Amino acid sequence: MGKTPFSRFLRKTHGCGELRAEDEGTDVILYGWVDSRRDHGGLIFIDLRDRSGIVQVVSEPKSDAFSVMEKIRPEWVVKVAGKVRMRPIGTENPKMSTGEVEVLATEVQVLREAKTPPFKIEDNIEIDERLRLKYRYLDLRRKEMLKNIILRHKVTLESRKFLSENGFLEIETPYLTKSTPEGARDFLVPCRLNPGRFYALPQSPQLFKQILMVSGVEKYFQIARCFRDEDLRADRQPEHTQIDIEMSFVEEEDIFSLVEALFEKLFEVANLKISSPFMRLSYEEAMMRYGSDKPDIRFELEINNLTNIFRETKIEVFRKAVDNGGIYGIIVPQRLSRKEIDEMNEFVKSKGAAGLAWFILESGEVKSPLTKYASSKELKVLKEKYLDDESTLLVSSGGKYHTLQVLGELRNFIAKKYQLINDSQGFKILWVTDFPLLEWDDEESRWKAKHHPFTRPTDETVDYLEKDPEKVKAHAYDIVINGVEIGGGSLRIFDPVTQTRVFKVLGIDEQEAMKKFGFLLEAFEYGVPPHGGIAIGLDRLAMLIAGRLTIRDVIAFPKTQSGTCLLTGAPDEVDLKQLKELGIRID
Repeated sequence: MGKTPFSRFLRKTHGCGELRAEDEGTDVILYGWVDSRRDHGGLIFIDLRDRSGIVQVVSEPKSDAFSVMEKIRPEWVVKVAGKVRMRPIGTENPKMSTGEVEVLATEVQVLREAKTPPFKIEDNIEIDERLRLKYRYLDLRRKEMLKNIILRHKVTLESRKFLSENGFLEIETPYLTKSTPEGARDFLVPCRLNPGRFYALPQSPQLFKQILMVSGVEKYFQIARCFRDEDLRADRQPEHTQIDIEMSFVEEEDIFSLVEALFEKLFEVANLKISSPFMRLSYEEAMMRYGSDKPDIRFELEINNLTNIFRETKIEVFRKAVDNGGIYGIIVPQRLSRKEIDEMNEFVKSKGAAGLAWFILESGEVKSPLTKYASSKELKVLKEKYLDDESTLLVSSGGKYHTLQVLGELRNFIAKKYQLINDSQGFKILWVTDFPLLEWDDEESRWKAKHHPFTRPTDETVDYLEKDPEKVKAHAYDIVINGVEIGGGSLRIFDPVTQTRVFKVLGIDEQEAMKKFGFLLEAFEYGVPPHGGIAIGLDRLAMLIAGRLTIRDVIAFPKTQSGTCLLTGAPDEVDLKQLKELGIRID
């Protein structure tokens, strides 16, 4: 096995996990942490660990190494000099990559002693995650965690390599920039040299990468750090990393094919194979079938539109929904008990729904608390199309998209509860396309951009902008893997007239537009090409490729769900002197 390029400086000849049978007889110098120590009377063994793996070290009685190894304890940092030899027959360890050999120590030097760790440095430990995050430097010593960090490094490296080979330039954009509050909340940074003025940490490099297209770069990418002051969950952090891409003179198909080829390369990093082209669903179809714009398609359990069945119904709760939204149902492939139905009912209520109706087939007849209000025609259709002796139909009604969204969440809940997800299917990847350009915000009583205000409307629907904004579709797309949104992008508006119309519908007048986005709009006056791009969440992608359930497992130093760093104690108070210099007073 090869020596490291810095071996003369470090005097380290090999990594602990690099030694093999062909190294027998080689003199080595190793450095690492003591993983474990075993005293067998006449012999003392330690397992020595570094980033490359673990190797067994043995010392013989009366040697200098033996006297040192008698005192050694786990997690001490040591240097070992010795000779590689084959393990005695019958003592090999096939579970270790170095299991055929051991190092007979001639010299052992303790470089630094260590306190007893608050948890064992081993995989598959069951300890509170907060303790792991507080002692993250110990957590990262564990093989499974280090493996995640190395995989993330390889994904990042392969991204750079692939995009560079395809003509993209990696260009850094500023971290200290202007606040343009049209998405999530900004993290603000006070400017000492300009009292009362603030930088914002970028939620994305969106505006700068569009300006790079005006600059003639044509193909840009960046492994970009982004910051959003939003509520957190398992797949969110206040700071995240994305593979940010922008291209000129392209249509959606160019971006789709590029990303599909990129993903094939990135999954190969973990010896995983995926095939392209990826499945595609329109936003409307995804919502109608799965109740989500990021559906998990590893299991069926699709939503059924029952509105037409109950169009003339006497069931009051359904009748109200016929013209004001819709009636939708999920067929659970087993007979649910009343207790299970009650559990489902409470679940949808927690998501803002009024509740669930249910129907089952018993002795050939449809049974439900609502059957006495239903017509024979309605019951006949339910029996013939939706029910059998081993199923339960759960029904919700109300506003179309809210009802679909609630059933989409119920769908995921049922799939997990009854283990309907088939992990053997691997990765189910799809594009969700044809998003609405706008969405109505009830709190602010205005239209807001579904993605951002520079997303290009489709030619077929742009004329609805002023008269019926809900009908306007966008050249916008998301990429979804196993129910997790991994990235999103769009073609951008490059026509000033269309941009002005979109701003107007969003309630942004010319003066406000110039204040927020004037630098971009002015750049567009000097010749802007048609362009588009995508941002891929590196944290989420690495999480899925690594087979983890939270992005915290693929981030070296993540925050908790409340946005705190348990290792450093951030966020924290600062000196009054610092606040005074910034012209800030805390009430």
